[in-house]
Amino acid sequence: MATTLPFTSALVTGASSGIGEAMVELLGAAAIPTVVVARRRERLQELAERFPTVEVLAADLTTAKGLAAVVARVGDEARPIDLLVNNAGFGTSGEFYTLDADRLNEEVQLNIAALTRLSWAALKVMVPRGRGYVLNVSSVASFQPAPKLAVYAATKAYVTSLTESLHEETRGTGVHVTALCPGLTRTEFQSVSNTEAYATQYPGFLWLEANDVAAAGLRDVAEGKALSVPGLLYKGLATASGFTPRGIARRLSGLVQRS
Repeated sequence: MATTLPFTSALVTGASSGIGEAMVELLGAAAIPTVVVARRRERLQELAERFPTVEVLAADLTTAKGLAAVVARVGDEARPIDLLVNNAGFGTSGEFYTLDADRLNEEVQLNIAALTRLSWAALKVMVPRGRGYVLNVSSVASFQPAPKLAVYAATKAYVTSLTESLHEETRGTGVHVTALCPGLTRTEFQSVSNTEAYATQYPGFLWLEANDVAAAGLRDVAEGKALSVPGLLYKGLATASGFTPRGIARRLSGLVQRS
């Protein structure tokens, strides 16, 4: 990255692929000690082999045991975490009533409940310390409804709203809280959420690269911004969403999903 990263240590969830992995690579290149969290230990071990500053913590954040382990690591004042990146999350596409209810529950558990608990754990130690950074990975989908990705968009709307609130709560404390809201990004998200068709449905200029998204997020949380929206196009869309009547936004979003 062009700018020097100010973080003294970091913990990144969802670090085994996509935006999370890209963030670990940037942090590793800057020799910043980083705890990497994901379910796939072998992917995390590969990162540890590449970067000697990486500490592996394999955990499933949808389980009480896994979440407790990561909460404990975030709150370990003997080994303080300076930057928390809440990146773990997934989506489910399709008509709402046809989807698996247990999968949707797990999606809410990971995207909302785990992120909330980890944000709390981080701020609990960062605010008294007078220093820290929390970067919650949301989406431009958080700014409008998304038929056929309804639960995903709803969880990300929660993430953006929570993050903006925490940004204001921590103003003046030395702690920075930022929501990263990327648009279409080339990651494993498409295969996990069954949206591979997006690769051909949407033109190339709409797609972002994970490394660019990660760099923007790290830069913007370091600068203390409330929202980080990578790409001029998506910045414009995010701004426009605030002025579009909700009825029109719902209708347009539904048409896009059917195209």
